[in-house]
Amino acid sequence: MSELPTEFEPVPDRPLAVVPGESARYRVPSMHPEGRKFVGAAGVAVLVTGFILEWEVVAWLLFGLTIWIAAFFRDPVRVTPLGDNVIVSPADGLISLITTVEPPRQLAGEGGLPPGPCTRVSVFMSVFDVHVNRSPIAGTITRIVYVPGKFLNADLDKASEDNERQYFIVEDGNGLRVAFTQIAGLVARRIMRFVEPGARVTVGERIGLIRFGSRVDVFLPPGYGPAVIVGQRAIAGETVLGRRGELTSPRGLAQ
Repeated sequence: MSELPTEFEPVPDRPLAVVPGESARYRVPSMHPEGRKFVGAAGVAVLVTGFILEWEVVAWLLFGLTIWIAAFFRDPVRVTPLGDNVIVSPADGLISLITTVEPPRQLAGEGGLPPGPCTRVSVFMSVFDVHVNRSPIAGTITRIVYVPGKFLNADLDKASEDNERQYFIVEDGNGLRVAFTQIAGLVARRIMRFVEPGARVTVGERIGLIRFGSRVDVFLPPGYGPAVIVGQRAIAGETVLGRRGELTSPRGLAQ
């Protein structure tokens, strides 16, 4: 029997290692810095209502809200699969739709997606999901386009065209371009990005965040098919969303 390797290639959050006898342990996810001001404000409200105004019931309700806000902005460690033929999910949530569409005009043109229909995979994020978004491949951010819009339910198909949104294109060293869109939802009121055009990113690297419920659409490049099905749960930076040469049925069922 061959000897086990002592170390694999590093991934963005942490290196993977094979150590005989070692086990994984749960750790409480850290909170993204963007959430600190909200947790702080909610905490002050708890102190004021509980100790100054002595509104105990309200204070307990606000305390529960504070815990929820802290959980909303959680930013857990992710172990990202590596490979030239995979595209990982940029968002946590439910695979709500897999369909064939024409690329939006914001993603077309020189340096954009090729003309013609492509597969779009939609990931719906509820208010209980992690909302930190990650890059689906390693490469360079070649395009970011912000479009103001409405705040319809992000679970609706027309949200891709009507809602406030932000488009990204990431291009790897071989010229492969993967586009995805942050879409604001009914409750979401701010789309944030942590990167600028020209930035180099690794697969699974944090690139943005949408506050309080939203959706992310991923446009698979030619030759790639969805490796997920509608109704499946996706984990940002871990779930393989698309794979080169993947065969799919009309419902997006991987064969």
